[in-house]
Amino acid sequence: MTQFASADESAVAKAQRELEAAGVRTVIGTVVNASGLTLAKSVPLARLKTFHEAGMGAAPVWHVFTIDGGIAFTNTITTVGDMRLRIDIAGLRVLPGGRAWAPASLFEQDGTGSPVCARGLLGDVGGSLEEAGYQALMGHELEFFLVAPDGSALETAPWVPYGATGLLDRSAFLDDLLSALNRAGVPVEQVHAEYGRNQFEFSLPPAAPVQAADAAVLAKIIVGIVARAHGLQASFSPLPFAGTVGNGAHQHLSLHKDGVPLFSGGSGPHGIRAEGGAAIGGIIAGLPDIQGFLTGSVLSGSRLAPGTWSGAYLCWGLENREASVRFLNEGQSNPHGANVEVKIVDPSANVYLASAAILALALNGIRGGLRLPAEIPGDPGRLSDDERQRANVRLLANSPTAIIDTLDTSRLARGLLGDAVVDATVAVRRYEQQISADLPPDELAERFRLAWSI
Repeated sequence: MTQFASADESAVAKAQRELEAAGVRTVIGTVVNASGLTLAKSVPLARLKTFHEAGMGAAPVWHVFTIDGGIAFTNTITTVGDMRLRIDIAGLRVLPGGRAWAPASLFEQDGTGSPVCARGLLGDVGGSLEEAGYQALMGHELEFFLVAPDGSALETAPWVPYGATGLLDRSAFLDDLLSALNRAGVPVEQVHAEYGRNQFEFSLPPAAPVQAADAAVLAKIIVGIVARAHGLQASFSPLPFAGTVGNGAHQHLSLHKDGVPLFSGGSGPHGIRAEGGAAIGGIIAGLPDIQGFLTGSVLSGSRLAPGTWSGAYLCWGLENREASVRFLNEGQSNPHGANVEVKIVDPSANVYLASAAILALALNGIRGGLRLPAEIPGDPGRLSDDERQRANVRLLANSPTAIIDTLDTSRLARGLLGDAVVDATVAVRRYEQQISADLPPDELAERFRLAWSI
């Protein structure tokens, strides 16, 4: 599908003609809210220009719709007022079934960006990086479970973690998925059967932060479309089934300054330059404060456990899958160059907000001249308590209450990302905690198995 790179009137008209020629009848625009839910409006193709320029109405409570269909009102987000959901025509893509999609942002009635719009916030953080002379690329990994239309588990056919069995048993679905992603301009770098039964993962290539997050949202939509075509659903829950592995949504980050990579070519460990080390230091130092943006849902904490490769330990290390920040070195096997992977992010997070938080921490570390913490080269779980204490390694919180309480009181999170987005996130996550307080783990997983599905 052609990417429409200009937003002027002639480009809108050209896009409309091309979409019409492609058989498109409806255009869908999406945003992701504080609960990690993907919300949307659609218009007939003839209304493309209006959708782009004036936008469609959206109540302020869009920001705080919850995973059970409720609303987590705040002091400032009420039933009063209106916003405008406007699509970014540069991101238009054709979907199957006579539809097209574009990423959208939320604006106030006077045309200013909503302070709770995560896509706008990510653009602002990326702009701050660029103003400081840095360029960022981000890439996303998406994990999901295939389940029955009602959310129940599929048949228990033989399954080998990371094996060929799952790829062959689900080859028709995977072939259609890769074809649909390719047609929509979302190249997939690799796909494999994951550890869990009927769990799969695929990786997207690095791109500028907003465009990378857009691609992750579009990819989830296409997974949902293809799954339905095969009589299935895709669960993007952090923990679809109690007592087993969960889904991650790992984010990769590389940084450059004037074209020079910060994570290679230097004199630090593995070639990390001083500013690259400061960025890593900023991420590690600030992860507990912004963890509620990355792992804030009522199911997120159950995924964070030692021995599950979820990055439960607050540290970094070369190819260390137990570390919250895994470092990937440059080399022939890594053509994209050295980068860091923040492993704790899961699919219940707002991908734009999670990216903004990670980038803001990295920039804060650079501005503060932080030092690269000591590397943890092996599994932190194999260290004694004394060894971990001396190495300043600790487990990240896995209690939803503790995670959100920390976010609520964090001066760092509020200073970097603003009160509005913190308050909305705290509101929806505390609402989740209230409605699920009496649910046992298996019922909790079952009830919200499809909450983040598209």
